[in-house]
Amino acid sequence: MGAGSRRPVRLEVGRVARAHGLAGEVVVDLWGDGSRLAPGSVLATERGELTVEASRPQSHRHLVRFRGVEDRAGAEALRGLVLEAAPVELPGTLWVHELVGAVVVSTDGQELGVVEGLEENPASDLLVLSGGALVPLRFVVSFEPGGNVVVDVPAGLVG
Repeated sequence: MGAGSRRPVRLEVGRVARAHGLAGEVVVDLWGDGSRLAPGSVLATERGELTVEASRPQSHRHLVRFRGVEDRAGAEALRGLVLEAAPVELPGTLWVHELVGAVVVSTDGQELGVVEGLEENPASDLLVLSGGALVPLRFVVSFEPGGNVVVDVPAGLVG
């Protein structure tokens, strides 16, 4: 990479679990919907790009055939590979990679902390802030990537 160039942002979207059958198909654990596995989709791996030739859901996983993988030996060679793709642009959607590092402020301008991560919770996923505070995502009022996260939290929720 040259000076000033950056690696494109890629997110982990799945993992090759194992080979399936004799004709080169693999079982893929996928995070999100199956749109990442549409024919022609290109996924990045540590060994280079893989192009989806065909895919179909199977229970909570997907069966996928990648271009150039013709037999079980080729499919077995993919076992354990992490599949990555560029973030999907969906207006109004919050993405963890954009939230981490953002400053969280209340609607009255009080700085509450910096987002260190996200914790899944059945009622509402939680922003994990520096200092240990947790803020439910349902209290997020606004966020623009590269800016502050503005939250409207009830009094006493964050000390």
